Amino acid sequence: MDAFTRECLALEVDTGFASRRVTRVLDEIIARRGRPQAIRCDNGPELTSRHFLAWALEWKIELRHIQPGKPTQNAHVESFHGRLREECLRVSWFMNLFDARRKVTDWKVEYNEQRPHSSLGYRTPAEFARVALTQSYGKDVGSAHFENADGVFNFPTAPATG
Repeated sequence: MDAFTRECLALEVDTGFASRRVTRVLDEIIARRGRPQAIRCDNGPELTSRHFLAWALEWKIELRHIQPGKPTQNAHVESFHGRLREECLRVSWFMNLFDARRKVTDWKVEYNEQRPHSSLGYRTPAEFARVALTQSYGKDVGSAHFENADGVFNFPTAPATG
């Protein structure tokens, strides 16, 4: 979940997630958005594994783990997870894993592309992200602050000049 644009960058559905799966999804996000400066994440085993730590070092991405038992340090993600649970997971009956993936993907598309957010000036997250990537917002000239289900991303919005 992107804290700045409120856009859901990835939403994976499966019975479990190893760190290699997490880094593969993050690689896909990086291919679309660019390399983040930092990622804020919890202390789950997939986010503290040697593989994940080595991946972050290789990409030169700072990891900012929240304190154990302090989900409010990642409040945007917690709020997003609550909305996902209430609006999708609790109201859906999943026949199998493939059905769950389809329904969750449909919800993600609605969330990103059809639902305006008051905190974004009643624009959708996708629309707000398109505008944010072409305009500068205050002190963060040249970068946008992103947070996803695994953490905070700082992506360049324009190539460095000079």
